[in-house]
Amino acid sequence: MRPVSWAELDGWDADDHAAAWAAFSLTDAQAEAPPSDSRAFFEENFDLVEVAPAGTAHFTGYYEPELPASRHRSAAFSHPLYATPPGFDPAQAWHSRAEIVAGDLLDGREIAFVETAIEAFLAQVQGSVRLRLTEGGCLRLGFAAKNGHPYRSIGAELLRRGVGPAVTPDVIRHWCAENPDQVQDLLNHNPSFVFFRELDLPEGTGPLGAMGQPVTARRSLAVDPDVIPLGSPVWVACPGLTPRLMVAQDIGAAIKGAGRGDIFCGTGTAAGTQAGKINDYGQMIWLRRRG
Repeated sequence: MRPVSWAELDGWDADDHAAAWAAFSLTDAQAEAPPSDSRAFFEENFDLVEVAPAGTAHFTGYYEPELPASRHRSAAFSHPLYATPPGFDPAQAWHSRAEIVAGDLLDGREIAFVETAIEAFLAQVQGSVRLRLTEGGCLRLGFAAKNGHPYRSIGAELLRRGVGPAVTPDVIRHWCAENPDQVQDLLNHNPSFVFFRELDLPEGTGPLGAMGQPVTARRSLAVDPDVIPLGSPVWVACPGLTPRLMVAQDIGAAIKGAGRGDIFCGTGTAAGTQAGKINDYGQMIWLRRRG
């Protein structure tokens, strides 16, 4: 990591510093009233440290799916999202995805049901979901726990099988629709399994991040907290996205190492499309608080 000057941030002058401060204030214990000059606030209170030089930071995107669902199993809605099992110990590895499915080990822990197995799986990957219930109303689910097994990418597995040359969530959905008898085998490639909890969140807010507060579209970033402390502002320069100040407010099973970042893109189909397109290399600069 090397010190960086503010003059080296290409695009810093043009960023919406007030929007960055608004996201930052959600998880900063010292944040009070908005500063009169948000840009000056960051420049006066933080030093810049380059975590990954231009072209070496790896950015992907994530989002909050929005899906039709039901509280009750039916022919149309038959794929469950589950609550944490009784007596679950997060410090101990539990059963793998294949074992959970084969043994129906979560029977009775269903929260709601969605239309397809791949959408239930992708909701687990994203760690949150917004459900539009056939019974009426909206149900927000967030990450509760995981089974302690390592995350393995089904996209990478499809590439290994010759599906490609690039695999996006839409490519995965299409493959699943074309190969219904092979879907569970593909999903079992990822032994990791996520359990959900119901959330009481206002309609207009994002899902909860790892700091227990809502994340903000295109301002919140998942990082490796062993590299960048949660709550830190982070300058992100990524192809396809205007350079901007984000805030490290979330984590992810696949987000490990210096220069690894996952950009929250928002809620719904358009956000999912944008998130699926982000798989690029750029620059990551950590704003380290002085003192």
